[in-house]
Amino acid sequence: MSLLFRNARVLTLSGERGPRRGKALGELGVLPQADVLVSDGRVVSVGPKLEGPEGAEVIDAQGRVLMPGFIDCHTHACWAGDRFDEWALSLGGASPQEILKAGGGMHATVKAVREATKKQLAAGLRSRLGLMLREGTTTVEIKSGYGLSTEAELKMLRAIVRAGAEWAGTIVPTALLGNAFEGDLDDYARMVVKEMLPEVSREFPGITVDVNCEDGAWSVEACVKLLEKARKHHPVRVHADRIGPTGMVPDAIRLHALSVDHLESSSKADLVALAQSPTIGVMLPCGGLHAGGRFARAGFFVDQGGIVALATDCNPATAPGHSMPAAISLAVRFCGLSTAEAIAAATVNAAAVLGLKDRGTIEPGQRADLILLRHKDERLLAHEFGGNPVELVVCAGKVAVRAAPEVAHAED
Repeated sequence: MSLLFRNARVLTLSGERGPRRGKALGELGVLPQADVLVSDGRVVSVGPKLEGPEGAEVIDAQGRVLMPGFIDCHTHACWAGDRFDEWALSLGGASPQEILKAGGGMHATVKAVREATKKQLAAGLRSRLGLMLREGTTTVEIKSGYGLSTEAELKMLRAIVRAGAEWAGTIVPTALLGNAFEGDLDDYARMVVKEMLPEVSREFPGITVDVNCEDGAWSVEACVKLLEKARKHHPVRVHADRIGPTGMVPDAIRLHALSVDHLESSSKADLVALAQSPTIGVMLPCGGLHAGGRFARAGFFVDQGGIVALATDCNPATAPGHSMPAAISLAVRFCGLSTAEAIAAATVNAAAVLGLKDRGTIEPGQRADLILLRHKDERLLAHEFGGNPVELVVCAGKVAVRAAPEVAHAED
């Protein structure tokens, strides 16, 4: 089947291949009025007054913005249970220690995940994926990390793959093996390296392995030991500096991590060092909003030449949201990005985090993951907050969401 978009304001993001930094980050390759022809799941051509094949569905964009689908490159969207009670306690002034004593914290999610079946985990994830798709997310990364045992981590990864097979978009599973721990950290970390990692490698060869370096989670030393072992056969990523500086950034750079994520509390020196490396900085402003108002200095990072990406951090506790438009809006308000920079960070640069070269731009040969906004000016993505700006979602050349009946279309 073929689709022909007419009269669109097209954000092609065409240009240099790979992730963007510096001046190139803010260049969206805008075509003020153009057509886009899609066939067999790919973009065929982009330009004025294109002709489609017989039988193509023609969609008149009427000047609205047509852009690449959002790529949410950091989520924890697979979970069971909820954390509502502890949030209420937190709002009432309870300390993290008091919340843990009351049965809250990450281990409440771990307990619920262990008790859930693979089918139940996949069903909950499918529901969240549906919400993400309606707001324009066509590719999403999803981490394990709430299992804390080999059996439960594998169950999570299997559930993620199962849910993704039934979704119109693309899921990219990540093995977050260094997240929390039970008992003594050194003993637990040795178990992960000697038992969990080989089992994950056997069933999911080449999957990205992630760690969470934070006070109360994994130490720098434990993270480095796991990453050194994992990177022999897997790409690696790192969470760091969410609540306070951890000192993990230099090791992440040395170990050639694909990304360092969070960075809300990173020092200027670490941000400069990261900016001068190929490692991507993934900023997560939704978590910053929900969990205390800590926001990464993305503007400073970009000014130093850094490669920045944006994601929702969707999870049951610190970032209970699924909306990439919300992440863009918050990144512009609180992280120092321009609207154009935030759009590139949520598309072409986010694709680079996941190692995906076939999406994030609208160019001939690229996968046709596209979204049509109700806006005629892309700056409204950041200026507005609340509500859904997405009218039409296309995944691999097929219309997956048609939210607005007023979008004109006809058969040629």
